[in-house]
Amino acid sequence: MAAQIIDGKAIAADVRKEVAADVKALQASHGLTPGLAVVLVGEDPASKVYVKNKAAQTVEVGMQSFEYKLPDTTSEHEILTLVERLNASPEVNGILVQLPLPKHVNAEKVLNAIHPDKDVDGFHPTNVGRLWIGERALVPCTPTGSAILAKRAVPDLKGMNAVVIGRSNIVGKPMAALLLRESCTVTIAHSQTKDLPGVVREADLVIAAVGRPEMVKADWIRPGAIVIDVGINRVPSENGKTKLVGDVAYAECAEVAGAITPVPGGVGPMTIACLLQNTVVAAKIQKGIKD
Repeated sequence: MAAQIIDGKAIAADVRKEVAADVKALQASHGLTPGLAVVLVGEDPASKVYVKNKAAQTVEVGMQSFEYKLPDTTSEHEILTLVERLNASPEVNGILVQLPLPKHVNAEKVLNAIHPDKDVDGFHPTNVGRLWIGERALVPCTPTGSAILAKRAVPDLKGMNAVVIGRSNIVGKPMAALLLRESCTVTIAHSQTKDLPGVVREADLVIAAVGRPEMVKADWIRPGAIVIDVGINRVPSENGKTKLVGDVAYAECAEVAGAITPVPGGVGPMTIACLLQNTVVAAKIQKGIKD
């Protein structure tokens, strides 16, 4: 295995340390303790675990954690009313409504009701626009984490030919915008791209975010390229069990790439760390504090 392994767990721990230091600085200089509110509707097991981890890590870095656990019978109107209350709360700097929401709730309507300056998921159209025109914005956590991981492998991405596989609003598009900010030349590839392996083969930096298990093979990767695998796919394993794999065929691509993220242990741990980072950024935006 020739590639440098980009350790998402260790780098996420570094980000959390930086967030904790920022929180202490805000407390000392402005008397401000950022607060993150998480709204969970229903009993989705994965969401419950995720929300629990978010709350624990929020407290660990010295921020306030507010949890709102609602039954899946909660009406859309009740959720919107809660969001408006959180928008108005001076203690709450970041609001996250955990997806998925029950089928009777319009998720887009709920997410768009979050004030853009408290939208720590970075999904609000205002933040999308701010990101693309280069203004200060709250950026989706997974692309932010992916960019941090790429820069740990190559601190200066300027001039790199980057290919993003996947065009979702959550990862692909904001990832492309972040890489443009880093002065990369960016191609967004997708299911309709002609000769996808050939397009990827031209990349110095590959971001795989397509949701297809181990789709990217070793012969797609230029020798020495940086590979960031955003995919998290559960597939059958031995003895009737399952295992997690990414969108990249890890073992074979690691023989070719210059640096690569594993799954699990790569991009995944960065998501909550970047959520905490976004909450600090949101608090600064709301108080008019410049970075």
